Amino acid sequence: MKPAPFEYHAPVSLEQALELKAQSGEDAKLLAGGQSLVPAMNFRVVQPGVLIDLNRVSELSYIREEKKAIRVGAMARERHLEFDPVIEKRAPLLHEAVPFIAHPQIRNRGTIGGSLVHADPAAELPVLMLALNARMKAKNISRERWIEAKDFFVGMFTTALEPDEILVEIEIPFMPPRAGWSFMEVAPRAGDYALMGVAAQVTLDEAGKCKEARLVYLNAGEGPLEAREATQLLEGEPPNDILIEETAALASEKEINPFGNVHASAEFQRHLAKVLTKRTLQQAIQRAGELQ
Repeated sequence: MKPAPFEYHAPVSLEQALELKAQSGEDAKLLAGGQSLVPAMNFRVVQPGVLIDLNRVSELSYIREEKKAIRVGAMARERHLEFDPVIEKRAPLLHEAVPFIAHPQIRNRGTIGGSLVHADPAAELPVLMLALNARMKAKNISRERWIEAKDFFVGMFTTALEPDEILVEIEIPFMPPRAGWSFMEVAPRAGDYALMGVAAQVTLDEAGKCKEARLVYLNAGEGPLEAREATQLLEGEPPNDILIEETAALASEKEINPFGNVHASAEFQRHLAKVLTKRTLQQAIQRAGELQ
C-alpha cells in the first residue's frame, strides 16, 4: 500500500511549525519519528491532507537538568533517553524501562513526543510519564499551557491536545529521596508489544513506612491505567508480603480492564498483571530500603 496524497511541509523552526498547524488544524498530522504514523498512512488507516515534518526543528531536541526536574524536548529520540546520564541519575525508572521499547532501530528514530501523542495503550512511554508524575507543555501560535500526565491521556490513541497545538516539552520531576522503582513487562518476543506491563514507584518515610506508591499498567485499558485504590492499601503502612499480595489482587481484579487479544485472553492478562505487580512492588520496596 501507498499513502493517500498529502501536502508536505518541513519547517525549520517551531514558529513555522505552529503557523502551519494553525492553518491546517485537524487536517494536519505531525511527523516526528514516523514509526507509528508512516505505517498507518501506508495502510491508509490515517489519511492526513497535510504532513508537517518536525525533524528539522532542532530546538525541540534536548534533555536538560534543572533544579527539581528534567526537561525533555518532544523531538528527543528514545535512544537519547536510553543513554542520557541525567535520565539514569534523576529518573532511573525511565532509564530502566526505555530498552523495553520495540527494537534499537526503532528507538533510534522514535521520539518521546511522538509516542506520547500517539497514545497507544500498549506503549511504554505514556505509562512511564504517568508513573513519574510528568507534565507536558502544549503550544499553539498564541499561547502555551501545561497538562498533567493524568489529564493528557484521555482515551485510546487520544490526548488532550487541541487541533492547533503541538507538544513541545515534557517535564519529569526528579525521583524523590528514599524512592524505589521497577518496570517489568511480558511480551511474546523481545521487542513485541507487551501482553502486560507494570511501572511501580514506592517512596518510604524515615520509619520505613510507605509514604507514596504508584502502579501504572500498559495494555490494561484504553490508555495508561493507574491503580489508585490498590496503592492506598500500602500508604501509611510498613510494606510486607501480605499487603503486596492484597495490592496486586485488587489492582489486577478490580482496577484494570484488559481487552484480550490473539496472544492472550483478558483473564491471562489479569494473571500477568497480578504476578508483575507483586514482583515490581517487591523490587521497588527493596530499592527504596537500600536508599534510606
